[in-house]
Amino acid sequence: MTEVALITGTSSGMGLHAAIELARHGLHVVATMRDVGKADRLRAAASAAGVEVDVRALDVVDHAAAATLVAEIEAELGGIDVLLNNAGRGGVATAEQASMELVRDQLEVNYLAPVNLTKLVLPGMRERGNGRIFTITSVGGAVGQPFADTYCGAKFAVEGFMQSLAPVAEQFGIRVSVIEPAAVASDFVSNAERPDDGGPYSALLDAYIARTAGAFANAQTSESAGTAIAAAVLSDEYRFRWQTSDGATAFVSASLADTDGSRVLGVTRGWIAAG
Repeated sequence: MTEVALITGTSSGMGLHAAIELARHGLHVVATMRDVGKADRLRAAASAAGVEVDVRALDVVDHAAAATLVAEIEAELGGIDVLLNNAGRGGVATAEQASMELVRDQLEVNYLAPVNLTKLVLPGMRERGNGRIFTITSVGGAVGQPFADTYCGAKFAVEGFMQSLAPVAEQFGIRVSVIEPAAVASDFVSNAERPDDGGPYSALLDAYIARTAGAFANAQTSESAGTAIAAAVLSDEYRFRWQTSDGATAFVSASLADTDGSRVLGVTRGWIAAG
């Protein structure tokens, strides 16, 4: 039976390429985006690869729409085998500059949206006794970075949620993982919110922007990142924590000795062991 994968944020970048790669491996890919009028790149890539993708509209912060979509997919296709929470948004501002609107926006897109979709697919996966949930976080979900206070805060939050869920979901045949890219060449940076005026932080912000521009000038391609994401989804190996490149692994190792997540899960599994 063909596996069904629900992927968010597929209009461009690594989400687009992950969708194509999974379709190439025979999955029925439900590829979502806020505006299906922006699906031309995805459809062109699918045509070039000789595959089909099932394009549907979803604004991930609209929780009611997400519930409707999940119900529709389960009714039409028999269930969701893979959830890939890819949609995300960047934000550049240090704490004093960051409006509470920016803080809430980052939490809505990068934390609450994947949490909501995860909650929506869990009942069906639990009843069938299998499923895979992947959330694209970032190296910023493991290493806090200057002027990424709101972004890293939301990514740390979603990693904590997923790592807490993982040993419980595993008891029902559901694998929960996070995938941490480093800099990826995409529309992500251009879409990031940032302050118009750095104020007293201008010199520091300029230095950060220059460093970031350098990192993205040598960034992993979105196609390479998408291929790495698809490989994690398709792998028979279970890891809680995946990175999309050697550079990403090296970066998170500055904060995490447990780079594949096995040490933490080895401990927390024992906390719920019967008897």
